Amino acid sequence: MRRSVIVGTGSALPRRAVSNAELAEKVDTSDEWIVERTGISNRHIAADDETTSSLATDAARKAIEAAGIEASSIDLIVLATATPDQTFPATATLVQANLGCRGGIAFDVAAVCSGFLYAVGVADSMLRSGMAQRALVIGSETFSRILDWEDRTTCVLFGDGAGAIVLEAQEQEGASQRGILATRLHADGAHNQLLYVDGGPSTTGTVGKLRMKGREVFRHAVVNLAEVLEEVLAETGHSAQDIDWLVPHQANARILDATAKKLNMPAEKVVKTVGQHANTSAASVPLALDQAVRDGRIKQGDLVVLEAMGGGFTWGASLVRM
Repeated sequence: MRRSVIVGTGSALPRRAVSNAELAEKVDTSDEWIVERTGISNRHIAADDETTSSLATDAARKAIEAAGIEASSIDLIVLATATPDQTFPATATLVQANLGCRGGIAFDVAAVCSGFLYAVGVADSMLRSGMAQRALVIGSETFSRILDWEDRTTCVLFGDGAGAIVLEAQEQEGASQRGILATRLHADGAHNQLLYVDGGPSTTGTVGKLRMKGREVFRHAVVNLAEVLEEVLAETGHSAQDIDWLVPHQANARILDATAKKLNMPAEKVVKTVGQHANTSAASVPLALDQAVRDGRIKQGDLVVLEAMGGGFTWGASLVRM
């Protein structure tokens, strides 16, 4: 069977790290308040010369190096972002030019925090159909550009960063096939006003700022993420006990704990980076995945679940044999 196999991972963070204490000097908040409610202690904020495309390019280069391939062999780039460098062209095309792999397919997907899962689903379908052989799937965000820094309920939650994987189409045989085994994606636009940006080219002609009703988002997130995880497990005949690692969207430590509890998964099987990176939207899942691969926790052959929920709402999960 033709499968999309993860052959390399990479990530990138802005140079500047901002602690809760530093943030409290400018915003009416405190380290205790942020940690107690979110588990976040630190985030990275992009400088003027750091953009969604530059972070994405850095993460992509590391993933390509880890895969041991030439950038010119990439014939598909799918980049998930809600903070593109420009309204158009797609930020993926800027990354493509930076890497020197011109002539292939390159485009963005917009599903906010679930964007990386949507990008994985799209790339996997294209690889399995034979439209491409090697794909670069990236989540990259500079959410600091769309935060209201006077709104302490939202500005403390987010950070900037990028993560990337290289997917390669391979013929797999046997019961322990490597690659993406199942992906399930959902959306419900009726919840637009719970997590959104109050601007856009067609409405206000401005970028806008992020707005969120945190309590309602939390309630939906725990239910939706648990359900979509059960869907990918049921599709492949696995159970939660079969999972080696859960790599969730890093929005809030309490959401991570509640989701794991709902699945009866031990906390030590959940990859958590929210404390160091905060919520990096579409970048959070590939960032966490790369960290766990590079520190040796996630190894080839492990059964891994990737999951996320984003504004609007969108949500999804992928079951992967590394």
